[in-house]
Order: sequence, then C-alpha cells, then structure tokens
Amino acid sequence: MTLNSSWDFSSFDGVKLKIHEIGQGKPVILLHGLFSNAETNWIKFGHAGSLAEAGFRVIMPDLRAHGQSEAPHDADAYPDDVLIKDALALIDHLDLPEYDLGGFSLGARTTAKLLTTDITPGKAILAGMGLEGLAGWDRRQGFFLEAIELRDTAKRGDPHWMAIQFMKSQKIDTVAAAHLLKTFSDMQPKAIETITTPTLVLCGSEDRDNGDPDALADLLPNGHHIAVPGTHMSSVTKPEMAQEMLRFLSGEI
Repeated sequence: MTLNSSWDFSSFDGVKLKIHEIGQGKPVILLHGLFSNAETNWIKFGHAGSLAEAGFRVIMPDLRAHGQSEAPHDADAYPDDVLIKDALALIDHLDLPEYDLGGFSLGARTTAKLLTTDITPGKAILAGMGLEGLAGWDRRQGFFLEAIELRDTAKRGDPHWMAIQFMKSQKIDTVAAAHLLKTFSDMQPKAIETITTPTLVLCGSEDRDNGDPDALADLLPNGHHIAVPGTHMSSVTKPEMAQEMLRFLSGEI
C-alpha cells in the first residue's frame, strides 16, 4: 500500500515538520523513536499499512531533527519539551473530533507526557517503554551524547556501537540531535497515575531498555501490557507489533 500523502507542517515556531499519512477512517497519530523516523518505525515493516487496511487513517510525523523534518542548528529552536509543543501544535492543526495516539520509545515518552495535558485521545499506545524509561533521563541523555561524540572513533564492542550505527544509518544531524537530547524532562510516577486514557503498553519480550513494562501498565489506571517477540530494536520489525496495536485499537482487547 502506498502513502496517501506527505505534507509539510509549520510547527508553533515555524520549524517545518514532514507529516506522512496512509489510509482513511478513524485517525491514529503515531510518533517514532529516537534517531528513527516514520518510514523506519511505522511504514517499512508494514505496521501503518496494516492499520490502514483495517480502516484507520494513520498520521505519522517525522519528529524535529529526524527524517525529512527540519533540523535547525540554533539552540533556540530547542526549548524544553519541544516535542510536546510540536505534537500539541499538530493535534491542534488537525482539529480531529476523535483520534488515538501512540508512540515507540521516545515517541512513547512523548505520548505519555502528552496524556497529562488537556488532549483527549480515545486510546493510547506506549510501545518499547517501561516505567523507568519515563524518568532518569539524565543517564540516558549522557549515553546518547557520548555516542554522538564517539561516532567516528568507537569500535565494535563499545556499548555505544549500536546507537552510533543506527544514527549513521538514519543520517542523523548530530548537531541538531545534541540540542534535542537536552530538551527532554522526566515524568514522575504521580503524573503517570493521573493518566485515565485506556493505554496499551506494548513491549518486546526481550526488551527492558526502558525498564519494566508490567510496572508501567500497573501504575496506569487503565493500563494493559502485552509482550511481542523481540528486543528493543527488533520488536518494531515483527508483524506482531501491528497485530497487537490493531487488536487494541479495534476494541478486541
């Protein structure tokens, strides 16, 4: 299935974000992970196509400094929680009477924080996410900033190696990425407990990169955890990811 459209959106500060769409029907907005893009997370392995075939309009932004979206080098283009501001601007622009919302890894962190604002999606999906992944960002930020610094010198076996190879494969602008990494803020358990949106925590059975998915689902008032095959990196390549998303969004679980 081919994309229905791909269009530019001017965010709250004028930075251009590329928005990809496929399908018609009930809208679902999907946010990709760190150093990835809509193509890699949602389109390449068929997840967006599966949802579209089932009657969903799948809306997938390339996040700021990712994919085909602009990646400004000016530090002023990266205020605190800028991805939250971008997502809220897009949701306001779309002016949808109803929609669902989901994300993978960084997209899930962004989704979780969005669920504490005044937006009202019908359902939410937090993929590749556990409880610890929503807090303690200083440690993770340091790891990724080190990966950027070591991108030309790290050898195979270095703990940063896989992150560096993924950044290179996605042609990440490391100047913009370093600015963006410094904008994320932590989310505390008390905030998670306020999220009443029915939420699916969808995590690879071998994925604990972002902590314990069961603990996250238990803390959410309407949370539910399902495991799919794979690690943090491989789970998004598996058809089970789309299958469980679809079961949840369609009301089967």
